[in-house]
Amino acid sequence: MPPMPPMPRSHEFVLTLACRDTKGIVHNVSGLLYQAGCNIIDSQQFGDVLGEDATGLFFMRVHFEAPEQLADVATLDKLFGHVRQQFDMQATFHAIAHRPRVLLMASQHGHCLNDLLFRWQSGQLAVDIPAVVSNHLNHKALVESYGLAFHHLPLAAGAGAAAKREQEQRIEALIETERVDLVVLARYMQILSPEFCARLQGRAINIHHSFLPSFKGAKPYAQAHARGVKLIGATAHYVTADLDEGPIIEQDVERVDHSLSAEDLTAVGRDVECVVLARAVRWHVEHRVLMNGHKTVVFR
Repeated sequence: MPPMPPMPRSHEFVLTLACRDTKGIVHNVSGLLYQAGCNIIDSQQFGDVLGEDATGLFFMRVHFEAPEQLADVATLDKLFGHVRQQFDMQATFHAIAHRPRVLLMASQHGHCLNDLLFRWQSGQLAVDIPAVVSNHLNHKALVESYGLAFHHLPLAAGAGAAAKREQEQRIEALIETERVDLVVLARYMQILSPEFCARLQGRAINIHHSFLPSFKGAKPYAQAHARGVKLIGATAHYVTADLDEGPIIEQDVERVDHSLSAEDLTAVGRDVECVVLARAVRWHVEHRVLMNGHKTVVFR
């Protein structure tokens, strides 16, 4: 059964922003919200100004409550026009009451899919899941047991680029029809086309069953075992056309040793994958992840 939605928080919003780091940003942002009668619940900021690879950008996330007359995104956006222009910033308001619509995609391995479905059904993940897509039938019964739509979009072994693109276009149509905000590749083992990646830029998360940037591509646990690693991990990152190179959102590891086989490493890794992916999805839908070039800023 779908989870019971929480009580609406119609007056709560999150503001996320990024601009060149300079003096007065926090003062102007918080001052404007105060003058408008808003109550700041939580505020975090970060200036990427140290080190040779610093971008010089400033990032901020503000969770606040707005008065009745300002309690919609369009009104707040208009109110913020002068400050946005003054600092040449990218600023976005997000309504807490809006439950992001998340499309899950999986192939033959179902551990991440099952974990996300349980977190959703138990109310731990505040999203709506309009559908699940798979190129296999393995998880049809699981998905339908949660009362969700299962879309089987198969790909024949060795399918060419044209066939893959046709299948992706069917997924794109589903994303459009279901008004999907985020796509989660919960061990969906197909390489996406550059066109599909571009369409999903910044709103598709993948779980890689390894601690990137090591052991990219296929069978990373076998690669790790062959190298005798002492830590096995997983990486959640945004999807880009460069395979396993997207901005990293979250990572974690578990200690292992020589006594474990490649299959043992795989079992350990699958547990880590579930936790890492769930964190990344939750932080994204709570608007805690901001893009910083090839990196991310994550306000936990």
